[in-house]
Amino acid sequence: MKTKLKIFAITLLVAGATLMSSNINAQTDPPPPPPSGHGGSSNQPPGGGAPIGGGLFILLGLGVVYGAKKLIVKKEKE
Repeated sequence: MKTKLKIFAITLLVAGATLMSSNINAQTDPPPPPPSGHGGSSNQPPGGGAPIGGGLFILLGLGVVYGAKKLIVKKEKE
């Protein structure tokens, strides 16, 4: 019981020190200047937007393959 309390106390101290140091170092540098097209007449994303279509289809395909594998393994066990 005493060792669990020691481990808990050490974990709490390390987590607290980590959170405190990240808050202290969060605002050390000034923010970067806005991009050159900032404040234009239309609201355009910088760089034309992020292409998420290809990655989305890869992720969905991997999910289908994973689900099929799980289904096959489950059928083999029965």
